[in-house]
Amino acid sequence: MKKFSNEKITEHLSANLSNWKFEDRVIKRDFKFKTFVDAFSFMTTVAFEAEKMDHHPEWTNVYNTVNVRLNTHSENGITHLDFDLAGKIDNAWKLYDTEKT
Repeated sequence: MKKFSNEKITEHLSANLSNWKFEDRVIKRDFKFKTFVDAFSFMTTVAFEAEKMDHHPEWTNVYNTVNVRLNTHSENGITHLDFDLAGKIDNAWKLYDTEKT
């Protein structure tokens, strides 16, 4: 597995994952929910997807906010696994659209 150049990461995020930011060798995104239960449910949904991929996020949860940071530690950078998981996380987020809650 090969890590992407900074330029390729920025291009991919712009074209496919526009809500994600690239900073300090990680891609990251913050999610805000109506309640703690919504935030924790989202994390549970993501955890099952991450486990299937054997690629796990670095994340924190404080009440209704989940902060997600992705990188491939073995490559010391961003690989296709990070982009794939970010896409799955974005799909899970659609279930918890805060404008609907």
